Amino acid sequence: MGPERERGISGPRFILEADDPLFPQALREVHDAPERLYAIGDVAALQEGLAIVGARKATPYGLGCARRFAMRAAEKGIAVISGGARGCDAEAHRAALEAGGKTVVFLGGGADVIYPREHASLFQRIVDGGGALVSEREWAVPPLPYMFRARNRLIAALARATLIVEAGLPSGTFSTADEALGANRDVLVVPGSIDSPQSRGANRLICQGAAPIVDDDSFDDALFSLFGIFKQQDMREREQVEISAFDRTLIEALAASPMGVEAINRLAAQEAGGPWGPAQTNAWVARMAAKGIAVRHPGGRWGIKVKERDAW
Repeated sequence: MGPERERGISGPRFILEADDPLFPQALREVHDAPERLYAIGDVAALQEGLAIVGARKATPYGLGCARRFAMRAAEKGIAVISGGARGCDAEAHRAALEAGGKTVVFLGGGADVIYPREHASLFQRIVDGGGALVSEREWAVPPLPYMFRARNRLIAALARATLIVEAGLPSGTFSTADEALGANRDVLVVPGSIDSPQSRGANRLICQGAAPIVDDDSFDDALFSLFGIFKQQDMREREQVEISAFDRTLIEALAASPMGVEAINRLAAQEAGGPWGPAQTNAWVARMAAKGIAVRHPGGRWGIKVKERDAW
């Protein structure tokens, strides 16, 4: 079945001109910047987030990884951005919704032209959940092949990083990675089996310097580096851990470079503005370790580790 204008999609429709204060700054800076955006949903959803893209003919492994990392990002309040395609894209959108997060779909044709057609109900859920369907094309414009490559630059530009879940050789997913690199954005890649055709492109990107995401911890570390989350709300537990300005200063220092207890003590004494000694430093490190924020490295130095169970 070909693309079809889906009249059943309901929700607010808006057009953002490039000079509108709500127009995302990142999309003003992309090459061949769009003059306007057409969208259905919540304009507030157009925020910098994490792009998750991958193979349309995805394996169970690829679908599982797309779900896993999209849900993990959404639980941390990070918007998930993708292209609404079959396979990994759709799975990432679904997982973000299930986690109670926001997700944004950039479409090749008009924002009111649902493609693929079977995703109409998914796209309605996205709009109902506070997300948005977005396009640089005018209403009712049917998608043509070249439009999908063009929209990939918008996906990559709005995201602080693009996570490639599965990509073969050749692969349309590569164009999104290229656009991310061209926009000076990070590219993260989930490695796959060297025997899987769907992972050959992804593995090649790692060889070319993309950051490998090998487990939950490496993904959490990447999110911490990208988004600098110091007070994080877990969307499932609805908990928050308050971080004081003093704590934040020390955490930022440890995130920049792991330090030994003596170095932490010197910095803490400078920041405390009052009496401070090794006993207080040891107590502070123990408290951060108990929260899952600080982790001890070989050699006795302390650094930062983001854990899913913490909201900080």
